Amino acid sequence: MTEPRRLALRGDLLDFIHAPPPDAALDAPPPGVRWRPDHWLLIEDGRIVAVQAEAPDARWPRDERPGRLLLPGFIDTHVHAPQLDVIASYGTELLDWLNRYTFPAEKAWADPAVAAAGSARFLDQLLAHGTTAALVFPTVHKGSVDALFTAAEARGMRLITGKCLMDRHAPEGLRDTVAEAERDSLELIQRWHGRGRNAYAHTVRFAPTSSEAQLDLAGALLAAHPSSYLQTHVAENRAEVDWVRQLFPTARSYLGVYERHGLLGPRSTLAHGIWLDDNDRAALRATGSVIAHSPTSNLFLGSGLFDWRGRAAEGVRLSIASDVGGGVSLSLQRTLAAAYQVAALQGQRLDAFTLLHAATAGNADSLQLGHEIGRLEPGCVADVCCWRWADAGSVLDHRLGRADSLHERLFAWLMLGDERLLEAVWVAGTQST
Repeated sequence: MTEPRRLALRGDLLDFIHAPPPDAALDAPPPGVRWRPDHWLLIEDGRIVAVQAEAPDARWPRDERPGRLLLPGFIDTHVHAPQLDVIASYGTELLDWLNRYTFPAEKAWADPAVAAAGSARFLDQLLAHGTTAALVFPTVHKGSVDALFTAAEARGMRLITGKCLMDRHAPEGLRDTVAEAERDSLELIQRWHGRGRNAYAHTVRFAPTSSEAQLDLAGALLAAHPSSYLQTHVAENRAEVDWVRQLFPTARSYLGVYERHGLLGPRSTLAHGIWLDDNDRAALRATGSVIAHSPTSNLFLGSGLFDWRGRAAEGVRLSIASDVGGGVSLSLQRTLAAAYQVAALQGQRLDAFTLLHAATAGNADSLQLGHEIGRLEPGCVADVCCWRWADAGSVLDHRLGRADSLHERLFAWLMLGDERLLEAVWVAGTQST
């Protein structure tokens, strides 16, 4: 009989049962926050089996990280694998940016060798930034999906992706047909959905690049495969919203296009959602659909300011995302810092507990995966990151020396830290960095 793979990690454990109340006092960890300093995380065959204060017995190999912060691996709910090649490209808004930078980069992924190398690079960079699971846009090419799933499987990562559907308003080499989209999607679903930690997402680029017939297909595929996902973009930029109004003149709104094609639901994640009206928000609530807030992208492309507190108070389900390459970093620390700034520009405040919940348990719950990832509790897969609080002699180190609460320390760590503080990553209990 094979001996179980065991590991005992020691450190300061932080995770979240649920989001803290928006008006919670911050001088001590508020409800929903689980802070367990100097505890042991016991991992067996890739899953957490216990969390305890006492040291384990000799059956458990130990990895002791005293004074280090142990967090669940970050989860990115909207990111484009091919766009590392165009991250931080200068000077345009969304629609011009797509044509000038994004589409040429994505065309290159028609080459299987480019897709394989790009997928490996992309996933290695996610891990290097403390992200262990993601909902990812590939390209229109079936091979790009194969490459991403293959690379994720080799690393043991939780990955959700699926072929982009684009049958119009895109360059030659990035368009498919309804028939091709159906054939490729069904083959990919059969090959990858539910295999290991992989899951399939029907990926509508955005409404302008799909015909009504292709949107119907996406809705039919989603209904036929209820454990699959849907990902797309909505109401990111005012010019985009105007274009959708011209292309779909009988639709109630941009979101209404997706609604009438059966694309909304609790397994649907729509990036951005800045320019939505009251009826749109009511539809999101009624269907349980998720808006993925992408603050660095919204700032970089000048798309607008998303109202996190307002949408949360209305009962809209939310997640947080890097949206690389419109976003300028794969670091969810940097993304959370930008979310704070976007809120501050609207006279709001997002505390460190709320932000870190969003990138871990909140994002897991948004993907219906709260039972598997995003928390440090028995039964969950051991996707865990070990972080230094600061490097000796740094500005952050100096600032932390004057912090008098856990929240103050975490807030400074988010605002001043980045992926250089990442010390180790375990994916399903196996150390990857």
